[in-house]
This record gives sequence, C-alpha cells and structure tokens, in this order.
Amino acid sequence: MSLIILLAALTVAQSPASLESKVRSLIAASGAEVAVAYRSLDGTSELLIDPDKTFHAASTMKVPVMIELFRQVEAGTLKLDDPLPIRNEFRSIVDGSPYKLSEGDDSDLEVYSTVGKTLTLRRLNELMITVSSNFATNLLIEKLGAEKIRATVTKLGADGMKVLRGVEDSKAFEKGMNNATTARALLVLFEKIGQSKAVGAAADKEMLEVLKRQKFNDGIPAGLPKGTPVAHKTGTITRIHHDAGIVFGPKPYVLVVLVRGIQDQKVSGPLMAAISKAVWESH
Repeated sequence: MSLIILLAALTVAQSPASLESKVRSLIAASGAEVAVAYRSLDGTSELLIDPDKTFHAASTMKVPVMIELFRQVEAGTLKLDDPLPIRNEFRSIVDGSPYKLSEGDDSDLEVYSTVGKTLTLRRLNELMITVSSNFATNLLIEKLGAEKIRATVTKLGADGMKVLRGVEDSKAFEKGMNNATTARALLVLFEKIGQSKAVGAAADKEMLEVLKRQKFNDGIPAGLPKGTPVAHKTGTITRIHHDAGIVFGPKPYVLVVLVRGIQDQKVSGPLMAAISKAVWESH
C-alpha cells in the first residue's frame, strides 16, 4: 500500500462516519487481510471485524505463556525468582528430534549470552514479552508445558488461541503445525488480564506492568496521543504483523489488530496505527 493510498484512507477515516466504516475503509485501502477486535473494559462499546478468522499467532502466543507462568506461580508450584538452566536444545513436536535456535533470527541476545548459566523465570518472562525473545519463550514453554498452556487458554474462554509449540521447530512448520490465534481469542485474554480475571488481582497487575514495558511500539501505540499507557504484545513474521493490548485512556479498552499479506512492516505498522487512531477518536 503506497503512502498516498494510506493518506487517502486516513482522510476517509476522519470523515463523519461510523467507526466500522472508518476501519473498513482503512482495511480496503491496504489490500491486506485484517481482523480487528475492540471492546471497552466495561463492555459498553465494541467493534468486531472478522474476529474468528485464524491467523498465524507469531509472537502474540507469548501472552498465554506468560499467563500460564503466573498461574503456576499463583498455585505455588513455581516462584518467579526460581533459576532456570539455559541450554540451547529443544525437541521437535513432530518426532522429538533436537534443534537449536539461531541468534540471527532472534530479537534479543541476552539469553544466548547466558548459555550454561541460569536466568530467573521472572527475567525470562520479561525478555519474552518486552523484546520478544524466542529463546526465553522456548525455555518457558518447555518448563510450563504446552498442554498446560492450552488448558489455561481453554479455561479462560479463548479457544481461538492455539499454542502447539515453541519457535523455530522447522519440522513442525513444514507440516503446518503452527501456533494460531484469532482476534477474539486475544481480546478475551487481554480482557481477563485487564479485569483481574486471568490469574488474580496481584498477578494480573504485574502482568500488565510487564506488557506496558513493550519495546516495539509502531502499531497500536503509534496511533495514540503521546504518553498514553498501553499494555500490549506484538507479533511479526513474514507478511504477518499483529498488535494486541489494553489502551489506558480515560475509558480503558482492549484493541486487537491482526494483519496478513503486507511484506513491509513500515507499511503494516502505519496501517495498525491508523486503525488505533480511529478507535481512539471514536471511543
């Protein structure tokens, strides 16, 4: 989508029309597949566009991993300051064969620098969410159990989120065994956290603080007034760019934007920011 087309779409978005019309105009101009789920935390307003369309989850699946970590801590089976040995060897869900993660494909190198040592579960969670460390994610999924993560997702009513495995399991990828999500599933997960119904009041508050430290802010936050707090998680892979979280304006709300089909994140980012801006202005 060219800058001219995006600006034209933004002009449409500013005209006196319903929020849905504005957002659909932006989506149509982009030429991409886009799902949007928006709802105020008090439940008084919402917008759902293709909320049950399935997308590759990319790094948004790290949100249920975090929820499961805090659930197990709440249950007393783990402590956030428990140390975890760092080793770069994982098992494919296809046949149990070993594979390693590549530093060049990850967004953070801190975990790689501690191979052979330990990091706390708290630190691994921080890196998983704020800088989207794949290495930290795989270590946490292995520790927590993918099946337990899925069970918690189901219990929370977010069945559209499917966490099958960690990152870079190439054998699973080749067989189409990928993590997936819907906009509705992420909406539900963030609603639960925002309403202190995911794990518990204290745990959910701590998760929100981690999410507010997100380092990638070219999506939802870029469409908001400067300084607006946002507790969110992004996800990017080839031709996939997502953002989902809670916007803490005068009336807090959850917004999820899933995008498929745009190669350049310098194009998909402004698209998400434009949708975020339209929601903010209507809210």
